[in-house]
Amino acid sequence: MDTYEEKVIEELKKWETEMCKRPSLWNKTTKSLQIKINEKIPQKVHDVMTSSMKHMIKATLIGSEYTTKKTIKFTADLRERDFKFEDRLSFYRKTAAIEGAGTGAGGILLGIADLPLLLGIKMKFLFEAASIYGLDVRDYKERIFILHVFRLAFSDPHKREDAYQRVISWKETIQEFPESPESINQMNWQELQQDYRDHIDLIKMLQMIPGLGAIVGAYANYHFLDDLGHVAKNCFRWRLLTDEKKKRIINNKHPQ
Repeated sequence: MDTYEEKVIEELKKWETEMCKRPSLWNKTTKSLQIKINEKIPQKVHDVMTSSMKHMIKATLIGSEYTTKKTIKFTADLRERDFKFEDRLSFYRKTAAIEGAGTGAGGILLGIADLPLLLGIKMKFLFEAASIYGLDVRDYKERIFILHVFRLAFSDPHKREDAYQRVISWKETIQEFPESPESINQMNWQELQQDYRDHIDLIKMLQMIPGLGAIVGAYANYHFLDDLGHVAKNCFRWRLLTDEKKKRIINNKHPQ
């Protein structure tokens, strides 16, 4: 094994610790507040938001399938894939920052428009990243994997370890879905949209404050893509490793 792969394995060990750590006091406090707020929102509103997000994500999944091309040859080594990934992450971070600054400067109405635009950027980035690491994004199973990567990146800290386990135990996780592209409908869409909203709601509200919107929007969107990139890179790296190398990373208490 070359020294670069050794470096990657050490980074994945640190990432596992990060994904499995217990929620902080701040996480527990904010979660309690979010639960109280969500309980006051009528279920019909939750249903509408869940349906809207589901359709937005499914639309970007279909669109990205046809607009994403193989950006790196399948025989490329891990170092080359990581280098290409960082290049594309830099592009998408800048794109998201520009979009956030533009919608943030436009007040409440454009601030609302930022949500689907940012979601589309994130999904397009995930498809391109998956392609860089050799995943066939035309395969519905890989699109379901991409959704699990998205879920992990924006998961509730109390659910993060479970989301992580579903990613690293992918061979077992995908067995829960029927052999059909329609199996994507089995995702827990309400949980997905709720965790995503809880992750971004506070800072997106700040984005709608006159005079601050452009600055907050650019900063927030840049860092949302940065967080997504950190998780995505490690998820896709994991898929490339052999079972033997994975055993060097996961703790004994975790399934292989």
